[in-house]
Amino acid sequence: MTFTSPPALTLGTPHRRRDARHGRPSHARRTCRAHPCETARVKRTVGVEEEFLLVGDDGQPVARAAEALEASGSDDKGGGTGSLESEFMEEQLETATHPRREIDELATEIRDGRRRAQEAADRVGARVAALSTSPLPFEGTTVSRLRYLEARAAFGLTAREQLTSGCHVHVAVADDTEGVAVLDRIGPWLATLLALSTNSPFWQGQDSGYASFRSQVWSRWPTSGPTRAFGSPEAYRAAVDGLVATGTILDENMVYFDARLSSRYPTVEIRVADVCLDPDTATLLAALARGLVETAARESADGTPAPELRPEILRTASWRAGRSGLEEDLVSPLTWRPAPAHDVVGQLVAHVRDALVDAGDLDAVTELLGRLWSGGNGAARQRAWHAASGGDLRAVVEHAVEVTHS
Repeated sequence: MTFTSPPALTLGTPHRRRDARHGRPSHARRTCRAHPCETARVKRTVGVEEEFLLVGDDGQPVARAAEALEASGSDDKGGGTGSLESEFMEEQLETATHPRREIDELATEIRDGRRRAQEAADRVGARVAALSTSPLPFEGTTVSRLRYLEARAAFGLTAREQLTSGCHVHVAVADDTEGVAVLDRIGPWLATLLALSTNSPFWQGQDSGYASFRSQVWSRWPTSGPTRAFGSPEAYRAAVDGLVATGTILDENMVYFDARLSSRYPTVEIRVADVCLDPDTATLLAALARGLVETAARESADGTPAPELRPEILRTASWRAGRSGLEEDLVSPLTWRPAPAHDVVGQLVAHVRDALVDAGDLDAVTELLGRLWSGGNGAARQRAWHAASGGDLRAVVEHAVEVTHS
C-alpha cells in the first residue's frame, strides 16, 4: 500500500535495502525536514486495510483465497493500494484502499474494495463476510507460503487458530520523529477504537462472552498489545531490533503492537480494531484515527509532554473494551476509572474535535456515530441476529454478508 504525506512535506526518495537476517527486501522509511507545525492545517492522508472471511452457502469458512485471486487475475504480491490479496489463512481475502484526504472518497473506496473482493469470491462460489471471527466452527488452512508455514511451525496452535480479521488504518506522518511522538500520545485512546469496532462475539460455534474475541486470540502473539512511550525513533528502533534479536519472532513484521510505525510506508499504522461489519463503521474508525494522529502531532509540535503510559493499565483497558464493546462501561483515559461507553466515546471525540473540524470531518463523524449508536456495532448486531433466529449461527453469517456490502 503506497501512502503519501501531505503536499507541503518534502519527502526523500525511497530506496530498498535488504534485511541481512532473512534475506528479504524491506523498504527504507521516508523522511521529511519540515517542522510539524508547517503542515498543521493540511489534511493527512489516511488509508484502510480490511481482512474478510470467505464463506460458503452454509456459512462455513472456505479455503478458496488462492483460487479467487487467480480467477480474478490478482497477482497477490502485495501490490499496494487498491490491491486484493490473501492473508494468513486461505479462508481470507484482504483489501487496501488508496491513501485519501477526503473522508467521503475513502468511504467510497472502502465499499469498492468490498465489492471487488466479492467479485473475486463469486468466481469460486464463495461469499465475503466482514466478520472478525467465524461464528461457526472451523479448521483454518494456512496459506502455502514459506513465511506463513514457518510461523505455523514456530507458534503452533496460536498460528493454526489465527483465522481472525482486523482493520488496519494507516495515517501519514512527516517522518519517524513525528511518528514516534504520535505513538507516545495515542495509546490511551486505542481501546476506545477497539470498542467501536468490536465484531467477533462468537468463537468455534459458541458465544465467547466477549464483544471482540479476536482481540483475545490476537493477544496470544508475543509482541501484540500496547506499548510504553519510546521518546525517540532511536529508542523505538532499539525496541523493535531487540524483539527480533530474541529469535522468538521471524522478523520485524511480526512486531504486532496495537500501533506501530509502518516498515514500508511513512505512516503510523493503527492495528487494534476488528474488521468492521458495516462499511460506515470502517469510515468512522478511519476519521477518528486520523484525528488522533493529527491531535498527537500538534501536541508534540506545541511542546505538550506525552502522557505517562503504563502498559499494564493500557492492556487492562483494551481487555475491557474487547470484553464489553459498547454495551457496558469502558475505562476512561481521562480518569482510568470505569465510565459508560457513550461517555468515553464522547471524550474521544472531544479530544480530537479541533482536528476533526480542520479536516472537515466533524459532521461526518457525528452522523456516523449517530448511526452506530442507533443500530449497534458488529458484536451487538450479531448477537441480536442470533437471538432472533433462535440460535442459528448460519443466519448470523447470512445477515453479515448482506451488511458487508450494504
